[in-house]
Amino acid sequence: MSGTQPRPGPSRERPLVAVIGGGFAGAALAYQLARRAPDVFRIVVVEPRPQLGGGLAYSTGDPAHRTNVPASRMTFLQSDPCHFDRWLKADAALRDDPDATLPDGRAFPQRSVFGRYASETIEPFLLSGEIEHLCDRATAVRETGEGYRVELAGGGAVEADFVALAAGHPAPAAPPPLAHFAGDPRLIQDPLTGEALDRLRPNARLLIVGCGLTMADIVASLDARGHCGPIRAISRRGLLPRPHAEAPGEFGAFAKAPSRTALALLGHVRKTIRLAEAEGRPWQHVIDACRAQGRAIWAALPSSERRRFVRRLRPFWDVHRFRIAPQTNAVLQRRLRDGGLRVDAARIVEAKAKDAAIEVTIRLRGGRLEMAEFDAVALATGPAHRSLIDTDPLFSDLYRNGLITLDEVGLAFAVDGRSHALGRDGHAQPTLWIAGPLARGAFGELMGLPEVGRHAEEVAGDIIRTYARELADARVA
Repeated sequence: MSGTQPRPGPSRERPLVAVIGGGFAGAALAYQLARRAPDVFRIVVVEPRPQLGGGLAYSTGDPAHRTNVPASRMTFLQSDPCHFDRWLKADAALRDDPDATLPDGRAFPQRSVFGRYASETIEPFLLSGEIEHLCDRATAVRETGEGYRVELAGGGAVEADFVALAAGHPAPAAPPPLAHFAGDPRLIQDPLTGEALDRLRPNARLLIVGCGLTMADIVASLDARGHCGPIRAISRRGLLPRPHAEAPGEFGAFAKAPSRTALALLGHVRKTIRLAEAEGRPWQHVIDACRAQGRAIWAALPSSERRRFVRRLRPFWDVHRFRIAPQTNAVLQRRLRDGGLRVDAARIVEAKAKDAAIEVTIRLRGGRLEMAEFDAVALATGPAHRSLIDTDPLFSDLYRNGLITLDEVGLAFAVDGRSHALGRDGHAQPTLWIAGPLARGAFGELMGLPEVGRHAEEVAGDIIRTYARELADARVA
């Protein structure tokens, strides 16, 4: 069904919305639909995890994995910024975690705590039946004459009038020199699950590909396990995530006359940081202002400049935007000081098996080659959203059948301004939405909790309006 073809009215008394993915984005979308349109839809969330709201990030049970922003700035409900903070106090969730709260009062709880909070927030709608959790994995979405058939790994199917793709973060993709180690236990492709790290010997030599927050999580997890072996982390630029400012704030106006090129945007940010410093304000306030105005900034950049930003500036944006929890940073800095962790700007040229180890040839910045042996290699390069068309049956099927296509920017999938999926023919699918980070090519900043929450609200609103228009059209007909 292309975006230009007419669509028959909903096939059931209550139209069924299938939300595929029950992490934060999918759970927030389902919640907003149930809250804003009670008893209007049958809402079915297809998610293989036993709880909704956590996803990969907040389902981790590793106590070393902490939220990377203070609890006071996290919420499941964007209209209630203090919702999580109040829940924490009422639940006494930090009572048994004295390391979570800093002397200045900021709290960085374990990520599983936020996952439990999100699950409990959506639970009333599950108990009432307003939202249904189908604990299964979607493998295909087929168009039918009246909507879609969502096929499931367990063998069943859901007949849906509307579908929202809210899948979260896939595992990182292996760099080409490591691709032939796929399936080898020495290559840790999904380090946040914890099981692979449990198998490492305390003195294991570990190479981490990537130097961002996932790398920091790996180091903190191993440190808590008593790991004492050498760890080396590499990335093209060797950039580590930056710390938080002591107090939140925003400084700078970027949306009023937004930059039209990536270079001009960089110059504007640098100039604003100098102005902030002259007023005694930290650079974090400038980056937070950019983040708050991110959609307007992104909308002003032509596609060619968005691609240039992704290629050239995104790594620098990421390390300043995605900041590290102070507790995790303390572990990182200690390991760097004592020599247990080494960070280099480098890339892998070749990797081959050598007895029980992996022999890796690394090209350091400047061109020098270095060979080293590691007992394991862990991938921490970030979610490979675009590789879903090759690695995930659902997205492979959607792409093969022309219902979705990759965006022009190089981040994930193409959507229009209302988050409708764009098909291979360039037409919007009027009853198929993409919610959350998979739509970030169109909107720019769509990885953080506030942005994902607001986007879920927007998609929920568009689903409600689309159904209202269909009802009106049906009455006219």
